[in-house]
Amino acid sequence: MYCIKKITDDLDWVGANDRRLAMFEGVYSVPEGVSYNSYLLHDEKTVLFDTVDRAVGKIFFENIAKSLDGKKLDYVVIHHMEPDHSATLAELLLRYPNVTIVCSQKIKVLINQFFGTDLTDKYLIVNEGSILKTGIHELTFVNAPMVHWPEVLMSYDSYSKILFSADAFGCFGALNGAIFADEVDFYGDYIDEARRYYTNIVGKYGQQVQAVLKKASTLDIRMICPLHGFVHRKNLNLFIDKYDKWSSYTPEVKGVMIAYASVYGDTENIAEILASKIVERGVTVKMFDVSVAHSSEIVSEAFKYSHLVFASTTYNMGVFITMDECLRDIAAHNLQNRTIAFIENGSWAPVSGKLMKEIIAPVPNNTIIENVITVKSAPKESQINDIELLADTISSTIITEFVPKNQLFNATYGLYVLTAKDGDKDNGCIINTLMQITDNPLRIMVSVNKNNYTHDIIMRTGEFNVSVLNKETPFSVFERFGFVSGKTVNKFEGCQCAEVRSTNSIRYLPDYTNGYISGKVVTTLDCGTHTIFLADVTEKVNLNGTESLTYSYYQDNIKPKTAKKNDGKKRWVCKVCGYVYDGEELPKDFECPLCHHGTDDFELI
Repeated sequence: MYCIKKITDDLDWVGANDRRLAMFEGVYSVPEGVSYNSYLLHDEKTVLFDTVDRAVGKIFFENIAKSLDGKKLDYVVIHHMEPDHSATLAELLLRYPNVTIVCSQKIKVLINQFFGTDLTDKYLIVNEGSILKTGIHELTFVNAPMVHWPEVLMSYDSYSKILFSADAFGCFGALNGAIFADEVDFYGDYIDEARRYYTNIVGKYGQQVQAVLKKASTLDIRMICPLHGFVHRKNLNLFIDKYDKWSSYTPEVKGVMIAYASVYGDTENIAEILASKIVERGVTVKMFDVSVAHSSEIVSEAFKYSHLVFASTTYNMGVFITMDECLRDIAAHNLQNRTIAFIENGSWAPVSGKLMKEIIAPVPNNTIIENVITVKSAPKESQINDIELLADTISSTIITEFVPKNQLFNATYGLYVLTAKDGDKDNGCIINTLMQITDNPLRIMVSVNKNNYTHDIIMRTGEFNVSVLNKETPFSVFERFGFVSGKTVNKFEGCQCAEVRSTNSIRYLPDYTNGYISGKVVTTLDCGTHTIFLADVTEKVNLNGTESLTYSYYQDNIKPKTAKKNDGKKRWVCKVCGYVYDGEELPKDFECPLCHHGTDDFELI
């Protein structure tokens, strides 16, 4: 029986899931299966976007028949000719012989190669910028060569603002009833599989992906429909930012991935010792045994981390088999902009360090730590200094940019200035809710009133800074950032604080601040009057050691005292900003006109 999903009022998902597939492309394990996405557009003309793998052909054709409900199928757009998206094309033409294939000349050549030249004579050949009007919808075609085959097309629907992205923005894993990324915890449960999909399938072609992202930046994209994985309709900038990082070989995490190959445990032992020394210096470490972990997992994590260490025993006068395979896989994916170190072991002729370097050396733009630690059979006490030196060398290039995690311990239930940037405009507001959620990955959450202009900016950009205020903060800071709206005034105009910005180009407060924390939003939670932003910490810097400002300290020592009047009238004062409301009763839905806090933050005076 059919199983279709509504994407929009006139666009159906007619794809299918395969949970019996063990190895995608015969190479990559997919323990959670994979989805094959196809979409059917209903307009004056009907359009099917791609077909599916023959393994799920039965349900696919039932879905098409149900979606069409007796209507004619006018077009099938072929974005990518890899058989997991085109194997059922021949049967489609048997069932719908009058359909026209919309494709590029390169795709037509591949159709002929896969199916023969007599498959059909109904072609509409399109190129970069070609437009297909189907009624109210208008499809513009975009060439995306080597993302990840040379013939790849994407198409953009200017009416629905949808990008049909072919294999880009895909993800391993079957869809468990949910079609949209915002219906699941995508950045908690699926981002690793999205990264593993990108890095292994597309990762070699970063330059080509960057070129496509540049084209995409000129389009008003409201939704992305890929050929594998979830449809994205919210916070698109978060996933696009991931693709920008991955395709520019920019690390997501300032930390160390250690991969080791060990026969009898001695190489593993020295890798463990190095890992413990690096962690003692406040740096995150992820470890892999290359004889257990599949190389696709290690490639993915190598794209994630900024620093890589490879430790291998010497085997048959070469690099141990699984390590050799892993390194060649990483080199084949063109991974750049990493700092890399090596550890070698050998009982009589340790040469694996030199050979590992030779595998990685041809890849450009990597920094190789020249001093290789050599182990003969087993690590010795005398080598501790060498390990300490390597830990220092690796860690020093990380902690000069990022202070240890204890910066987050400055965060209390207190008061903070939350800043964001909207184009050329800087804005900020006072918040009183900041919390560390997880340690690995390092994540925080902030709660922001929806009436704040800063809230709207973060919803659009997905980035912010939090300045942790200290006890020296004057009331003028709260007046500036808490009692006026950035919608009508420039909160930084006339500000005496220096204009300083963090790595994300957003301002922070250098004065009266213990430090700042930069966040990139992972997901949001609607809490009625407020939105909770869950964010990855991208930067955290200490500025001084003055004690952090708590909410109670602000109430007792900074906020001006409200003088009581002896006229017998009732008055209510906002505990946050000091605004006074005159009246016998405070309305239940009353909101402070200055700081926008509700009745819970008012008290009778």
